[in-house]
Amino acid sequence: MKTNKLLVIAGLMAASLATITSCKKESFDAEYRNPSKVTSSTIEKQYTGVQFGYIELVVPTYRNYFVTLSPTIHRYLQTIGWANTTDQLTPGMAAINDRWERYYRGLAQFREFEKVYNASPDDEKAMKKIFLLTAKIFFYDLTQQQVDLHGDIPWSQAGMLSTNGGDYTKSYSKFDKAADIYTAMLDDLKSISSELSNFTIPAAVVNSFKTQDLVNSGNVDLWKKYCNSLRLRMLTRVGKASQFSARATQEINEILGNPTKFPVLASNADNIQIDIFNNAGDVNSRGFRDAIESWNNNIAGKVMIDHMLNNSDPRLPFMFEPGAGANGAFIGLDQSLTSAVQSSQIAGTPANPSKIAIYNRSTYSRNQNFPGILITASEVDFLKAENQLNSGNATAAKASFEKAIKESIELQVSLRNISNDATVAKPTEPTAAQTTAYINKIGWGTNNLQLIAMQKWLHFNIIQSVENWSEVRRLNYPTFAFRVETSDFQKTVPVKWNMVQDEITYNQENYNAIKDQDNVNTKLFWDVN
Repeated sequence: MKTNKLLVIAGLMAASLATITSCKKESFDAEYRNPSKVTSSTIEKQYTGVQFGYIELVVPTYRNYFVTLSPTIHRYLQTIGWANTTDQLTPGMAAINDRWERYYRGLAQFREFEKVYNASPDDEKAMKKIFLLTAKIFFYDLTQQQVDLHGDIPWSQAGMLSTNGGDYTKSYSKFDKAADIYTAMLDDLKSISSELSNFTIPAAVVNSFKTQDLVNSGNVDLWKKYCNSLRLRMLTRVGKASQFSARATQEINEILGNPTKFPVLASNADNIQIDIFNNAGDVNSRGFRDAIESWNNNIAGKVMIDHMLNNSDPRLPFMFEPGAGANGAFIGLDQSLTSAVQSSQIAGTPANPSKIAIYNRSTYSRNQNFPGILITASEVDFLKAENQLNSGNATAAKASFEKAIKESIELQVSLRNISNDATVAKPTEPTAAQTTAYINKIGWGTNNLQLIAMQKWLHFNIIQSVENWSEVRRLNYPTFAFRVETSDFQKTVPVKWNMVQDEITYNQENYNAIKDQDNVNTKLFWDVN
């Protein structure tokens, strides 16, 4: 985590180039170029515009959690419990459209950043190269998520409306193949990693980079770790695909074998996240409460609760709180029950309140300081463990696995510690002995890949939902049972999302090229297990 972030946000609020003073999003948009409204910008201002353009997909916001995640991914993964409904495995278009629109708003900001950067004098571009390199890292992270949701998407030629002078007829983009997008990003990230390894920011832009960087507060070392950690994630994701397997093995070995040249996240202090230091400002998590407390989107599922209980997971009281009528017991909602029974259990009565556990409100939904987490040290160490296991180094894999669990526990404790809410009493922090006992109870030695997959699922939970779904699909674990009705159109969990209606309607010629792949039961290229 970034210790100087408060100063950076304060700098943003005071700087003449970037003023954030209102609780309304519009105040930020007035300063950070909206391509359809403004005719000039600067590299610095547009850089922050890219980061803020994706803010709703990074920090916990109402629409992302309520409209998109709760009725789709959170159910597919049973990271929440819910009252069963008919055709509940069919992804709704409102959820898909919302995510699609937000990704492409951010992409338009990135294209505008590229336009402003490329139009700048050569000496200015050279001086401000750090803005380009780090903007790409962040943009590729969000793009990887979008590809993992849909597969083929408009990308290389997308977001060019401003570049094309507002001519819509020239701005309908072809669909790039998912594998090709991964290739382009991995190629560029490797080059960026090499360039950053010996990079020194010119003194003239040090302060402006610190001020404009919402993600890492201008810390180049963290950007290096972000870059290589993202590479490790993406290379592992595609590692079983035939066209990537040799490359993935080679580059993963390079990254893990040379931490000096290719540093990755090493502890929770390195976590890549957008911190909230002014929860009354534009960058905030205030919508988290209504997003998951409304319509019971914070219900605990039985699979997760039972696993944590059976193994005495120290994260349990930090992640969940018992139902009001449960006398302190943690009880998850059983998805095999009928909707009527589930609804009764969720609602309870004034005389007999619900016994079903919910996500801890003081750690999660009412924690207005909840950060927007992009990648954590725990995720990186789980990736290390998997790759070490695959290469036959079980001893190193076990060490990375155990380190990842410890970091995941520490993260839950830290999320509660930064909370500004005391609705739920703060749990006692777990001792080292409790953590060790938990790790020993989980065991190591058989079904190790499944052990890693289960811990990833617990660690990501509803914090990194897209990554969670991608890893469960890739590893085919953990597995879940769903109640399906004979009338349901979709009887299995989708393996991707289908295309939004606007692309089908307005970009029909390009859509027709990928129409045969537009099926929620058609696996992505990396999903080969």
